Amino acid sequence: MKFIYSVVLYLCFLTNVYAIDLPVEVREALKRQHIPLTSVGIEVRELQSSAPLISVNAQQGMNPASTMKLLTTYAGLELLGPSYTWKTEAYLDGKLEKGVLQGNLILKGYGDPKFNIEQFWLWLSELRARGLRDIQGDLVLDRSFFNIPEHDPADFDNDPLRAYNVGPDALLLNFNTLRLRYLPDGNRLKVISEPPLEGVQLDNQLTSPSAPLPATNCESWDDAIHIQARGDSVILQGGYPSECGEREQNLNVMPHTRYVAAVFNAIWQELGGTIKGNTREGPVSKDAQLFATHYSAPLSEIIRDINKFSNNVMARQLFLTLGTADPAQTTASIPLGVQAMRKWLGKKKLNFSELVLENGAGLSRRERISAQHLADLLNSAALSPLSAEFTASLPILGVDGSVKKRLKGTAAASQAHLKTGSLEGVKSIAGYIKSQSGKEWILVFLINHPNAKLGQVAQDSLIAWVQKQ
Repeated sequence: MKFIYSVVLYLCFLTNVYAIDLPVEVREALKRQHIPLTSVGIEVRELQSSAPLISVNAQQGMNPASTMKLLTTYAGLELLGPSYTWKTEAYLDGKLEKGVLQGNLILKGYGDPKFNIEQFWLWLSELRARGLRDIQGDLVLDRSFFNIPEHDPADFDNDPLRAYNVGPDALLLNFNTLRLRYLPDGNRLKVISEPPLEGVQLDNQLTSPSAPLPATNCESWDDAIHIQARGDSVILQGGYPSECGEREQNLNVMPHTRYVAAVFNAIWQELGGTIKGNTREGPVSKDAQLFATHYSAPLSEIIRDINKFSNNVMARQLFLTLGTADPAQTTASIPLGVQAMRKWLGKKKLNFSELVLENGAGLSRRERISAQHLADLLNSAALSPLSAEFTASLPILGVDGSVKKRLKGTAAASQAHLKTGSLEGVKSIAGYIKSQSGKEWILVFLINHPNAKLGQVAQDSLIAWVQKQ
């Protein structure tokens, strides 16, 4: 009798694991793409409820891709505060007299995730307004605030020019990317680059393909373009489909120090300034005097870019900064970021035993979290005093960010705030849904399978189903 009772309990357990409550349309969508239930992790629960409505492999640690950014941004809000700002400092190492600096200009960074080209231009204009015109010495870049190993942009997927492979840096400028704009004009193709990079040449060897692409293929418009960065040249080869109209892409074409130097020299010259020396790395010297400080946008704004547009390098910058929430820490590092995250989770009684952290951005083959614990995190964030700032950072279904085109024009559009994630073999989505009954739901849907990229229909089917509840 005891044996039969145990078998019944085991069968009930299996029924829950394989979630017979999972809507038929979701199961069929997965089946059509040959994605087994063993390769998904799903948790659907009403907000503030500990009992899930749907649970499939929810306790299994899985690769979350960019939904890991939910953890990093929520921790950032609570550890640093929504008004937290990063600074970048300019020091004069020498005497400034009548606009001429007899010495070096030193720029020291503290990890600003979004020091863009417009802000940099305005800051250099401020240096000019403060009386600096000619620099007789060097431009010295102090990147020492981040104590991190050398980053190899080819390490993740052997595609080092992709913007998502930019590594973190204490003196990150404009995401370290060059934006190329492709402007077809009849038989001609004009390519312009932004920002201007002093000394960098754009070698456009692109041609129009002999056979036009079908309009439906324009999402892969850049597949035939081959880009190489050789020294101070960016070489474009292959074919550009002019029928796809104007397009743009961001590229990681050079190391951080070279990039900052190229942008600085171009803008400084445009502003009428001169510099005689070279660019080199080094710390702020003991006799240098603080000349000007630039402050970033507040964290509440920064996390909107991180989550809505899934910006990897910004998430990495924030993750490293978490380790400096303790004033005793004078430099940032990956171990300190991990330590700060785990300590914060412990204080919130969010004990995620399966959690694996590498960079906090989800651009990782190692990072792991379960669907259940990601749902726990979302529930905690919804109850936080900073829930409004956190939720506002998430893409709105069918409206903006990475879910702008998903379920657009359906009843579910505008009724959900959802973060997506995508890697080779990983497709994920997590966030909040408001159903037609007025209830608030948490949804987490992780897929780890070679066919994961085909799982969007199943995910969208579940989102639509939850919204109808």
